[in-house]
Order: sequence, then C-alpha cells, then structure tokens
Amino acid sequence: MIVPKLRRQSRELALQVLFQQEFSPTMPFAEALERFRVYHQAPAEVWQYAEVLLNGVNSHKDSLDQTLQANSAHWKLERMALVELNIMRIAAFEIVHMADEVPGKTAINEAVEVSKKYGSSESGSYVNGVLDQILKSLN
Repeated sequence: MIVPKLRRQSRELALQVLFQQEFSPTMPFAEALERFRVYHQAPAEVWQYAEVLLNGVNSHKDSLDQTLQANSAHWKLERMALVELNIMRIAAFEIVHMADEVPGKTAINEAVEVSKKYGSSESGSYVNGVLDQILKSLN
C-alpha cells in the first residue's frame, strides 16, 4: 500500500505527463513518463501509481470528459484551463473507477491541493465544485 504523501507525488507526475501530452498528443504516455523519470527522483511506488493513473485516464478519457462536462455547469471542456481539466480527469478516474481503493472525498481533497499548487487562485474552489457534483451523482 502506497502512503498518501507518495500518492500526491504520483498525482503530480501524472498531471505533468497529461499536461505535456496536450501539446505532444502523439507521444505515448509511457515515453513521456520515462522522460520525467530522468529529471524527477521518486520511489518506485510513486512511478507505479502514476502509471495506474495515466493508464486509467487514457483508457477512460472519453467517459471521464463526458462526466466532467455533465457536472460542470456553464463550462465547456474546451474553455477549461488544461491544468484544472487534467487534475479533474485524474480525480474523476479515482472517484469513478477506484472507489474501493481511494475514497471519493480523498480524491477531491487531493485534487484541490494539487490545483492550489499548479492552478490559479480560483482553481481549488472550481475543482472542488465539479468533483463534488460527480461524487454526489454517483451516490
């Protein structure tokens, strides 16, 4: 079992890879992740969970985007900042597909904290609102 602090590192690495893929869409995520390994020191567990997240987001991207769109009032995906969009994709994957391993509230909390670090000053409340709607819609 990976500790929560290490999971945040995994989420941040996954975010960076997803963000990079927005600008290099033909680069496979495994290659992008390997490039990050060169510059970022992290335990093996961090890389493994980042890979789980990347595989999950890539495998379910269309349905995750539909879920995000359905739960983000008055915002089209195309208008969302790429950082927030990818943070929400990661958290939505955890909420929808990893509920047995990651409690929904934990996924939301982590997404809010990551968005405070990488997004704008309003990112945390926006990310929280959309992800909370997703969690409520599942219950």
